[in-house]
Amino acid sequence: MTLIDVKSFAAGQWIAPDDGARMIENAVTGRVMARAGNRALDVQAMLDHARGVGGPNLRKLTFHDRARLLKALAAHLNAHKQELYDLSFATGATQSDHLIDIDGGIGTMFVFASKGRREMPDAHVYLDGAVEQLSRNGSFLGQHICTPLRGVAVHINAFNFPVWGMLEKLAPALLAGVPAIVKPATATCYVTECAVQIMLASGLLPEGALQLVAGGLGDMLNHLTHQDVVSFTGSADTALKLRSAPHLLQNSIRFIAEQDSLNASILGPDAAPGTPEFDLFIKEVQREMTTKAGQKCTAIRRIFVPEAQIDAVIDALSARLAKTVIGDPKAEGTRMGALVSNAQKQDVLDKVGLIGTEAERVFGDPQSFEVTGSDTQGGAFLPPMLFHCADPDNATHVHATEAFGPVSTLMGYRDLDHAITLVNRGQGSLVASVITHDPEVARHVALGAGAFHGRLYVNNRDSMGESTGHGSPLPHMVHGGPGRAGGGEEMGGVRGVMHYMQRTAVQGSPDILTAVTGQWVPGATEIEGPAHPFTRSFDDLSIGETLHSAARQVTLDDIETFAHFTGDTFYAHMDDAAAKRNPFFPGRVAHGYLLISFAAGLFVEPSEGPVLANTGLDNLRFMKPVEAGDSLKVRLTVKKKTRRNDDYGEIRWHVTLTNQDDDLVAEYDLLTMNAYTS
Repeated sequence: MTLIDVKSFAAGQWIAPDDGARMIENAVTGRVMARAGNRALDVQAMLDHARGVGGPNLRKLTFHDRARLLKALAAHLNAHKQELYDLSFATGATQSDHLIDIDGGIGTMFVFASKGRREMPDAHVYLDGAVEQLSRNGSFLGQHICTPLRGVAVHINAFNFPVWGMLEKLAPALLAGVPAIVKPATATCYVTECAVQIMLASGLLPEGALQLVAGGLGDMLNHLTHQDVVSFTGSADTALKLRSAPHLLQNSIRFIAEQDSLNASILGPDAAPGTPEFDLFIKEVQREMTTKAGQKCTAIRRIFVPEAQIDAVIDALSARLAKTVIGDPKAEGTRMGALVSNAQKQDVLDKVGLIGTEAERVFGDPQSFEVTGSDTQGGAFLPPMLFHCADPDNATHVHATEAFGPVSTLMGYRDLDHAITLVNRGQGSLVASVITHDPEVARHVALGAGAFHGRLYVNNRDSMGESTGHGSPLPHMVHGGPGRAGGGEEMGGVRGVMHYMQRTAVQGSPDILTAVTGQWVPGATEIEGPAHPFTRSFDDLSIGETLHSAARQVTLDDIETFAHFTGDTFYAHMDDAAAKRNPFFPGRVAHGYLLISFAAGLFVEPSEGPVLANTGLDNLRFMKPVEAGDSLKVRLTVKKKTRRNDDYGEIRWHVTLTNQDDDLVAEYDLLTMNAYTS
């Protein structure tokens, strides 16, 4: 059989493995199928290429440009995913497993693309929080901004998800504007290489934005600077070795780790046999034990159930596990494939030996189980193995040993506080789940265990039809955990993007902050436009362009007409004596929404023009009541512009309402969609 040469992509060139390459086995057959690694890689040239070419190319783009890039990349991968499916079978993964790794990775890119367009500006600077007034009159202000690091993201990924593991890190890095060097685990790097080839062949990626190391990194980490980021997924031992490297510590180089995790699931005390929750619990545990042959960082390793339900859970879970067909992942009907390698199989058996000193194996015999398929004799297969620990309070290994395969340990708890104590014995996990229909159980666990877990997954009969499962990290939510889990947080929407950006506090005058942020700040220079702003297209409007309206007097008849027309006859608008007894009002006052309506009448230009729609108000505040006889005037300023599609963009207007004494009455942001110049 001809070996696959897994190449690296370094400084714009594909580099084949050399004589020192590591051999890679097919997980299903056990035979060597590929080789990867080149000791002569010029790591400094790779870093220089990323920093000098990839970074500048990405930083030219706005966040929205990068989001569109991610969407296009995801669509291109989606159109070529069959190539990845075909190759991934050799890792021992089934077609169902492919949907998690390959489709899940592509879906993650789509989510970051969407969040980039919806939650980040069409600009080069991300604003973190509101403007802070640092002086009495507002001439000295502060604003936190986030800008891309000027380095490179080095992504060191695990073997279990060669596609998703890459894309879940790559998407937020590219969205931030930081190039990446991806180093997949050697055991499955041939799948990652294929995905990288597909992305590069699309022509979508700017030069230098993505490089690949198949094999070892050499001394690359010793060449990093404080502008670089290392994001690692793998064992706690390897994470400790990497993150404690003197060079990384001396230069305060960002290190994000996702490592060993003794994830747990709790069967709520209300979830007795016969309830939908009991059946759901059994299904969730079985799925987490067998998906990817248990090789998931989020798999359930510890199972906690009420002591009275131990036998029922063992019986139900064993019956479900017994239906697991193990064998060639390509074969129809196979429910669980092989572990990634025979070395990994031996590692799992070694860990099982430790767990077995404190727990009894109640299902699954690694010496006697059936494997289907005609060419699987040398494959890295194991059956799902369920253990029962009768004395979890005095056990050590079951709370500290992760057998990274289809292995889980069942333990009983006396009451919910006992369950929380036991689940926290894992010293930090990526996820803990609670299957309960009792909201108070969920609240009790959240308060007692939340600090020990990166994610709490609660499911029951109400949500199980749409829930994504205990073991499914979603790009919308943080993925990581404290303590043993590594202390990192990946994904989480824009939170994940922030790992690759620097937060900086900028201080200065309103004009300075406006120039830096690209968003008009109150107190900054106002621009008088050549015509009414509602007659001007998106392209023609300038940040700071301002309209000052004429004044309008608010009458008692206005207030009463609005009250009867809308049905809002709240006493503060209709009963002078009652209003005076209210500490907020001097007497009868105008409705806040009447003022907003009058404001629109003062600044709107009614003719057909480039303003296509009013899409909402943000940050509406009423500062001072308006009585009958007061006058109202409006200031309308272009605060921010965001391109939305090929036809129109969003204008964010800053609106202030003042009275006859120039006192601020109300303030808000108005959003309109404006056509571009035709």
